[in-house]
Amino acid sequence: MKKTKILLTAAELTPMAKVGGLADVIGALPKNLIRNQVDARIIIPKYGIIDEKEYGLKKIASDIKVPFGRQEEIINIWQSHLPGSAVLVYFIESQKYLGRNGVYFEKDASPGGSSPECQRFTFFSRSIFETFKPLDFHPDVIHLHDWHVGIIPFLKNYLGQKNPSIKKVKTLLTIHNLAYQGNYDYAEVLDYLGIKKGEAEKMKFQPVKNNSIKYLRQAILHADSLNTVSPTYAKEIMTAEYGAGLEKELQKRKEDLHGILNGIDLERFNPEMDQELVKKYSIESIKDKKLNKKHLQEISNLKESDDIPILGMVGRLAEQKGIDLILQILPELMQKKCQIILLGTGDHKLEEKLKEAEKKYPDKISATIDFDAALAQKIYAGSDMFLMPSRYEPCGLGQMIAMRYGNIPIVRSTGGLADTVFEFNPENNQGTGFCFEKFDSNEFYKAVEKSLEIYKNKEKWQKLIKNAMSKDFSWDKSAKKYIELYNQLI
Repeated sequence: MKKTKILLTAAELTPMAKVGGLADVIGALPKNLIRNQVDARIIIPKYGIIDEKEYGLKKIASDIKVPFGRQEEIINIWQSHLPGSAVLVYFIESQKYLGRNGVYFEKDASPGGSSPECQRFTFFSRSIFETFKPLDFHPDVIHLHDWHVGIIPFLKNYLGQKNPSIKKVKTLLTIHNLAYQGNYDYAEVLDYLGIKKGEAEKMKFQPVKNNSIKYLRQAILHADSLNTVSPTYAKEIMTAEYGAGLEKELQKRKEDLHGILNGIDLERFNPEMDQELVKKYSIESIKDKKLNKKHLQEISNLKESDDIPILGMVGRLAEQKGIDLILQILPELMQKKCQIILLGTGDHKLEEKLKEAEKKYPDKISATIDFDAALAQKIYAGSDMFLMPSRYEPCGLGQMIAMRYGNIPIVRSTGGLADTVFEFNPENNQGTGFCFEKFDSNEFYKAVEKSLEIYKNKEKWQKLIKNAMSKDFSWDKSAKKYIELYNQLI
């Protein structure tokens, strides 16, 4: 039986080029597709940060011509495998466009607006269509992720006018976060692609305000099918509140818009195997979680006590994540018996405010402004509750990882948080966390307060931990839903 051929493409990939959660998805989904008899492969830029020796890269094709701007550029293709799997990964090499710096030219991630990034990701997207022949791999579906490669569906339609093999390829866009759209200068993009304005506009490749082109908008308009990373977010983004200016385009494509919840890598996020933990544990040995809590308090310079609940947070310090709500409830929360341990980087003002809070309450707050994967695992395992009071959350992985470690999420019911965390009912002991609806500090505080009260009842808290750890957040279910989408397209 002929296998379905899927080429996944994105700007990030765990572990070779990770910045955020996007990388984790690209590093996990293909493993599960392959287990379900799909020929899934990945293609990303060969950034300067990628270690050839560590990941066993080999050059497999050289001197491939790519039309770009007013000339032809040259690329090479390298190959490796996703660590610990049979998934083939291709890397497009071009020192001129792809080799400098890391994934982004800015400090952390970029919302997509700078000219160097426009050039980088436009070149990368255009290059992909020149790899099919040298790789002898003609995908049935190009599965593209987010704005970085949002121009691919238009390019497929444009190039397919003269190339039947490209025309046959289908495109699926996965929207991970609608707020980041890739907003570039229209004339600059047309120049890179060598396409005349009139020709582009006939194909609905048109600018919006200020003669700019939004790559995510173009992907929404031109992709054969669309999905977001949770069912609730798929509904939310068709409203003005969550649509980030693209709700009208999404409403027009609502028949083609699906919501498929992300999974997490159960091998990587596993308290029974996690090498970062001082004591591994499982749902049968929850008592050993206490040793990880003690260790976390010790390295955070906080009082060591199992009776003091720890509120943990790991994530990007951005307005989206509701950090302002955490800051607003601190004065009241500091009157309670609890400790707060936070880890993340992002908005400089938020970073400063968290460090100020740590100075003000040194015996109750630890704030690490850094990206520290080892500490993240210790926080998942060692804290009791996990804070995610997000303004919006397309899917969210933190709450799922937290539950895997018996760490109880306190979330705002939006997007993927609403699809994965359900209010704990102390009457019947059903539920996996604590939720609030309105984005409001008082509502958030009530949810935290409720969690602190139930924490005092050790019997109920143990039941809650078991509920959380029993949840199945594997990629297998999600992979099967993606396969259904691929088959519909083909």
